[in-house]
Parts: sequence; structure tokens; C-alpha cells
Amino acid sequence: MAAIRREYPGIAPAGPSYSRGVRSGNLLFISGCTARGTDAQGKSMIDQLRVTLDRISQIAQVEGGASADIVKITTFVTSIADWREMGEEQHVVFQEYFKGNYPANTLVEIGALAEPGLDVEIEAIVVLE
Repeated sequence: MAAIRREYPGIAPAGPSYSRGVRSGNLLFISGCTARGTDAQGKSMIDQLRVTLDRISQIAQVEGGASADIVKITTFVTSIADWREMGEEQHVVFQEYFKGNYPANTLVEIGALAEPGLDVEIEAIVVLE
């Protein structure tokens, strides 16, 4: 099965050395998305979470899917302590995007992301029809 590399410059521009998404059959692998280049960069983790999930959801939609088709995410944050403080707010945001159809999620704390002001990055796997 051929892998088809995808770019979504109007949704979430990728860097020069990777593809934003790779589709193989009915699977779409979305590389880590952040709030880079938006008003949310440098703002709260919740603001960044909204932008990031919006980008991932838009990519799924472009490929004919929906948020409910996102089956796995990995969430990278620069501070788990700060992330935990926003527990209820996180739940509200995840409920808005997934409406109870939550993907499997792994949370990982990291020292830094690609640019200053970025504190949340999410990669995703989507199963499409």
C-alpha cells in the first residue's frame, strides 16, 4: 500500500523536513501540531490546546473524516503541573472536539517545543472510511 504524503499549508504549515500528514490506506498519521504562528502562541495551554485540536480536526475533515475518527493522540506539554491545574478546562475543550468519542491519549512532559511560547503539541492517528 502506497504512502501518500500530505501538506495542509492553510491549516497547519509543516517544516521543510517533514510531512504534516501521511496517508496509507484508511490510516492518516498527523505529525505534531502546535499553535505556532497563531494568536494563541505564547498564551495559555488551554488557548494553545483549542488551536491545536482545531488544526487536527480540520485536517481530518479535509481527508473526509471527523473528530470522532481520531483514534490516538500523543500530547506533549512543557509542564504537566500546569496542565493538571487546568483539568476542568481541558475536559471542556476535549468534550467540545470529541463529544465523548475520546481517542486514546498519551501525555508526555518535555523540556521545550520548537519555538518559545509553545507549550502544547499533539500528534494524531485518524482512521478514515
